Amino acid sequence: MKPLLSLERQLHNLMEWLAHYGADREGGVTRLLYTPAWMKAQHALFERMKDAGLAPYFDDAGNLFGRLEGTERPDETVLTGSHVDTVRSGGLYDGALGIAAGMTALQRLHEQFGKPKRTLEVVSLCEEEGSRFPVTFWGSGNMTGRWSMSRIPDVADDEGVSLAEAMAAAGFGPDTHRPCKRSDLHAYIELHIEQGMVLEKLGLPVGIVQGIVGQVRLTFEVCGETNHAGTTRMGWRRDALAGTAEMTLALEREAVAAGDPFVATVGKLEVAPNVSNVIAGSVLFTVDLRHPDAAALESLSRHIVELFYGIAASRSLRLSHRQWMHAEPVPMDRQLLAELEAICLRKQIGCHPLHSGAGHDAQIMSAVCPAAMLFVPSRAGISHSPLEHTDPADMAAGTEVLMELLYKLAY
Repeated sequence: MKPLLSLERQLHNLMEWLAHYGADREGGVTRLLYTPAWMKAQHALFERMKDAGLAPYFDDAGNLFGRLEGTERPDETVLTGSHVDTVRSGGLYDGALGIAAGMTALQRLHEQFGKPKRTLEVVSLCEEEGSRFPVTFWGSGNMTGRWSMSRIPDVADDEGVSLAEAMAAAGFGPDTHRPCKRSDLHAYIELHIEQGMVLEKLGLPVGIVQGIVGQVRLTFEVCGETNHAGTTRMGWRRDALAGTAEMTLALEREAVAAGDPFVATVGKLEVAPNVSNVIAGSVLFTVDLRHPDAAALESLSRHIVELFYGIAASRSLRLSHRQWMHAEPVPMDRQLLAELEAICLRKQIGCHPLHSGAGHDAQIMSAVCPAAMLFVPSRAGISHSPLEHTDPADMAAGTEVLMELLYKLAY
């Protein structure tokens, strides 16, 4: 009889094993939706789930599930997991940890307590990142009705391959496996790396996510006057880039003054004519605003737009803008949060309440069932990078809490 691995070792081994699928020359992991690396990972996980005593199956989109059928309420499913896809040259932990933790939790619960009363499933969601196609949450979105196999978006990757073509080539699509849309979900719990530094700075192993922040994204166009850099005196200039720089610094000041958890970012600039000896005549730039409170986000967004127009007017610049994204904050389920806090207290595992500044599948799943998220520390807050790292002890602590909640909900 093989000796039982410690929880830390079991998780570490599973993470290292999964990282081989899509390992790239930069030292990271690249598993884009429906690519060969992605397919190999999903099919390897299928076999791994089977070996762990779970009943694996795919849905039409390519989401992979490992199932423990409930003895009393088989039509009420408690689901855990995360996404298997990565950004280009991403890390080992983003998404993958939630899958590894879910598989490990279900295997250990089954070995220790037998079959659950409610059905338990772990999911390896096919896509969340939007790294290959301009579509995000393709996995959880198909499960919840946000996306549909009957209305596949007409989008293509950088090489001109359409989403429908890539899906078919990978063996998925309408009526290839089980239908995606779910109506049986009792709860969804996702374990994920924090992708920030809060837990590391506090020296705590677990974060209880109160909700996903709301987001507003805008594009501004600043128009001035293109002119010669050597012959146009400073007082006569209508420099679109200088005006944009003032707006950028003003945005930073406003964000600092508003205080945590508000964050604001100028992420992309397009300068024209973008020549070293010519004064910029126009600039397009993007602004990303995030806050967990909808009213505060709306108020701050309006204030910043007014501030920018004032700066433009003071410099005799023309300004226009459009808002192209407004995602409301998504709170996690209060009852599940209370259960997680009680588990941490009972097991003497240090925890901290915090909001997620990034989007996650839990926010999509919350539309159809109670949802909750657990964070574990991400070293230096690094994610989407080969430098991503989470200590095995922290992975184990998060998985212990996850396992306890799954037991409470399903057994």
